Amino acid sequence: MVDEYQDLIEELAGAGRDAVARGLTLASGGNLSARRPGSSTFVVTGTGTYLDRLDEDAFAVMDLDGKVLGGNVPPSSEWKLHQRTYRVRPDVNSIIHLHPQYSVLLDALGYEIRLITLDHAYYVRNVERCPYYPNGSDELGDTAAEASRECNAIILAYHGSSTLGDTIAMAYRRAMNLEEAAMTTYRCLTLGNTDLTFPKEEWARIHHA
Repeated sequence: MVDEYQDLIEELAGAGRDAVARGLTLASGGNLSARRPGSSTFVVTGTGTYLDRLDEDAFAVMDLDGKVLGGNVPPSSEWKLHQRTYRVRPDVNSIIHLHPQYSVLLDALGYEIRLITLDHAYYVRNVERCPYYPNGSDELGDTAAEASRECNAIILAYHGSSTLGDTIAMAYRRAMNLEEAAMTTYRCLTLGNTDLTFPKEEWARIHHA
């Protein structure tokens, strides 16, 4: 059954390699998934798989009830993070869960990640936060899914981030922009600036608010 998702697997593998190369995560820190529009099944990286070494043998196929349908490896322990978000967001076709250092650090220190550039404002738009829950837990999956009703970028406290998109490319673009926004916020804070953000009137214009 994994063979039916070969194109999605190849694209997810490319995102995984790039994420590790950019320092957005380390080794097996995180998990990736995708589905076809309107589908009730999805592919997700397997447990313990290194994100820069993904191939067709590193994925499991699951349905929205949490049943494993295929694959040569058990799904990631974080499969609920993906499954439950897909259930409440039928428009989402990919979820990128990474462990970006600046995003996690700023949140742990109590600082809000500020969207400063046009790309941050356009692609990330807004960021929600989930309190800490053990990885793979029902609480984490349910809380992240609920947060996803309001945004496409979620910080998981002391853990990582979850970014969503209608395509793999968009979900990963949001992951990159979220961490860049965190890095930019960190730099502003080191320079003593605590309030710089993208102009509110322009944010409203680009999102037709």
